[in-house]
Amino acid sequence: MNIVILGAGAIGSLFGALLSEQNKVVLIGRTPHIKAIQKKGLTINGKTKLNVKISAEDTIDKVTLIPDLLILTVKAYDTELAINQAKHIIIDSTTVLSLQNGLDNIDKIKKIIHHKKIIAGITTHGALFSKPGVIRHTGFGETILGELNGKKSKRICDIADKFNEADIETKVSSDITKEIWIKGIVNSSINPLTSFFRCKNGYLLENPILENILASICRESTNIARSKGINLSDKSMIQKTKDVIRDTSDNYSSMLQSIRKGKKTEIDSINGKLVNIGKKHGVDTKLNEILVYLVSSISEHQQI
Repeated sequence: MNIVILGAGAIGSLFGALLSEQNKVVLIGRTPHIKAIQKKGLTINGKTKLNVKISAEDTIDKVTLIPDLLILTVKAYDTELAINQAKHIIIDSTTVLSLQNGLDNIDKIKKIIHHKKIIAGITTHGALFSKPGVIRHTGFGETILGELNGKKSKRICDIADKFNEADIETKVSSDITKEIWIKGIVNSSINPLTSFFRCKNGYLLENPILENILASICRESTNIARSKGINLSDKSMIQKTKDVIRDTSDNYSSMLQSIRKGKKTEIDSINGKLVNIGKKHGVDTKLNEILVYLVSSISEHQQI
């Protein structure tokens, strides 16, 4: 399968390295990372140990491969720009997979390409960008893919098979929208708190005050999801969020990693989107509003 990965940061590079062993893969990422890959190959250490020679470019204009699968792993705020830049290599037979954080990526992509070309996914693998050309795989996780209409199509099964063949444990969901919401609620509860307190995920359960705040945020986010017609319970989502924290206790959230690098965060596509939806449906959003304000203030200060 011909695969182009647009947004080769930590997760994009990890998946690209694994998929490249049995598929033709091109990574597109930032220039220092790409130059290092072109010179010395892509190194994955930590839970997975690999060094692969893989095609990599710093702009999509340099890509000549026509993809069967275009995987988007860019930050949510770059989604529309990325798809617009990629339009020239998206043909009738190309499938576009959003494997991103955030609750609004599919809506953004639909504005630019036909919805039938789009599939969605989530992953709980942990990865860190160590330095250009080197990614640290910090934790194994599950990857879930799905058609937007919930059907178990041949293409979604074929893509899941390719992922599983590459040792990316993957299953197909009949309700990928719900899975995206579950991850969004988990992220809305963990990421802003770890960003504000500059802590590893595990600290949120070590500190009783933060554990209570976490549960309150999770309840509010879940209530917002229910207002949108997503059938989830407070109890199950609090348990799910705590399970994720335990599984990733030694990890730093992607939001905190962005802040430490002085980069923009995805707060608007996670908690900000929850606020917009909640206000539209007349439900309480005060905790998510506070988190958006706090993280945006920190992020703006870091970028000055």
